[in-house]
Amino acid sequence: MRISLAVVATIFVRLTETQTSAFVPQSFLPRGAGVRGDVCISSSSSAAVEESVRVNGEASDRDILVRAARGEKVERTPVWLMRQAGRYMAAFREYSDKYPFRQRSETPDMAVPMSLQCHQAYGMDGIIMFSDILTPLPTMGIEFDVVKGTGPVISTKVRTEEDVSNLNFEGSFDSKLPFIREILSKLSAEAEERNTSLIGFVGAPFTLAAYTIEGKSSKNCLATKKLMMADEEGSNKAMSQFVDKLGDMIGEYGCHQIECGAQVVQVFESWAHQLSPSGFVKYAKPAAQKAISIMKEKYPDVPVIYFANGGSSYLELQRDMGADMIAVDWSVDMAEARKILGPDVPISGNIDPTILFGTKEQIEQAVRDCIDKAGGPGKHLLNLGHGVMQGTPEEAVGWLVDECKRYKGKDSQ
Repeated sequence: MRISLAVVATIFVRLTETQTSAFVPQSFLPRGAGVRGDVCISSSSSAAVEESVRVNGEASDRDILVRAARGEKVERTPVWLMRQAGRYMAAFREYSDKYPFRQRSETPDMAVPMSLQCHQAYGMDGIIMFSDILTPLPTMGIEFDVVKGTGPVISTKVRTEEDVSNLNFEGSFDSKLPFIREILSKLSAEAEERNTSLIGFVGAPFTLAAYTIEGKSSKNCLATKKLMMADEEGSNKAMSQFVDKLGDMIGEYGCHQIECGAQVVQVFESWAHQLSPSGFVKYAKPAAQKAISIMKEKYPDVPVIYFANGGSSYLELQRDMGADMIAVDWSVDMAEARKILGPDVPISGNIDPTILFGTKEQIEQAVRDCIDKAGGPGKHLLNLGHGVMQGTPEEAVGWLVDECKRYKGKDSQ
């Protein structure tokens, strides 16, 4: 049989673990080791390695992110970054400077390599599909485009209960979004080859509703909040009906991604900063819980992560989302977030993305601080508290990933 270089690296480490660290030093393997590289190994040797893993309870990097997202204590802190496939990379801009967003995200021959570039360069513990939270909206008859320099623009108007009643999902995701299965299936094979995990993602119902109602990015979300107030006093229930309907669709879309190969799904409440705690409880939380419950009921072993960007002021309200893990933004101290959520709620986050514009020493210290405040190595899933920013130095991302994988805790320093 044939086995990837990543597995060979794992064998090497296990054979020499009494003399070396538990992870392959940077000097032994290039970034992205395991990419398209094969060597021959006998079936008996492979079986012996698998038996050793089973007996000794060791596990490879293949599923370390998945296990962490389930809340398991893992052998080191895994890491991936929101917007890790992004315009900070020159290789990414070779596509984004030439082709419109939807063409890139809906064409497998573009979306697959764009999803893989960052992993090949930096070796994060997960590959995330290059796509957008708005991608499934056309399945309900909501049309959108992403205009360079402007962002998402949605032409479908939703203001009344009748408008909401006209939005219905019919058919299947395979018939309406055929590119999703092809992209995720190819990425799933790549993730296995590269000895890493595949991350899917969806937008939370409130965020998708607000985007649709506003028609584009909005500073104050006034049209949405007017509908929320009309809903509260009973004159127009469009808002509550809309988020509820989106909850069904998003839940099924998450299931579809899992069926196509996603091993973890993150739910992005990108507009949580537009909500007060009471607004979150009334219009965001129930619909997000509905979407999450649909995924968990159908695929209970697939971890779901919930991320409310700007929602740290009501973090205590997120303990019972039904997700396996809560991701937190950078505006709350990780130690405080851990205290608010409690020791039994797995947590992800939350380095300030602007740290990546600092020095190597500052970046490495931020990584160590975040890991320590989360409880130490292997006790959380490291991420930024928001996405990698355009203009971020590429080497800075590598410094962050390397330090996360290297760090073994304060006592080892």
